[in-house]
Amino acid sequence: MNERQVDTSALKVNQAFIIGLLLLAYVLNAVWLAALVGGVMLLGTAVPALALFKRIYQHLLRPAGLVKPDVIVDNPEPHRFAQGFGGVVVALAVAALLSGQGMIGWTLIWVVIALAALNLFLGFCAGCFVYYQLTRLGVPGFTRRPIA
Repeated sequence: MNERQVDTSALKVNQAFIIGLLLLAYVLNAVWLAALVGGVMLLGTAVPALALFKRIYQHLLRPAGLVKPDVIVDNPEPHRFAQGFGGVVVALAVAALLSGQGMIGWTLIWVVIALAALNLFLGFCAGCFVYYQLTRLGVPGFTRRPIA
């Protein structure tokens, strides 16, 4: 049987970059940096081979021995959904920031930071939870069930 696998170290590096760069964007009031992070998230969701933060892990951090792989049996789709949803929220935040709605924009950024931190530090992927609930409800496009 072909087991489906996910390298949780790659996911954690991705989350750490998202948290760190969005925090920096907030501190510097750098809307362009938030937009960059959102773009990286959306591109990595649409074309996983182009996921910048994952590529940094694969081509720099892992080969240098700075981060060790932690491969588990899991579905990659819920994790991509979570990242894509986060990317959409960041895009909405950037739109709010560019339209002068700073409170809304930075609040949305903080929601993404909080959810990425929840996953990074506590191992709970809220987007994965939503994905599996949509699967359970039979929503088209959501087909993977949790691996027992």
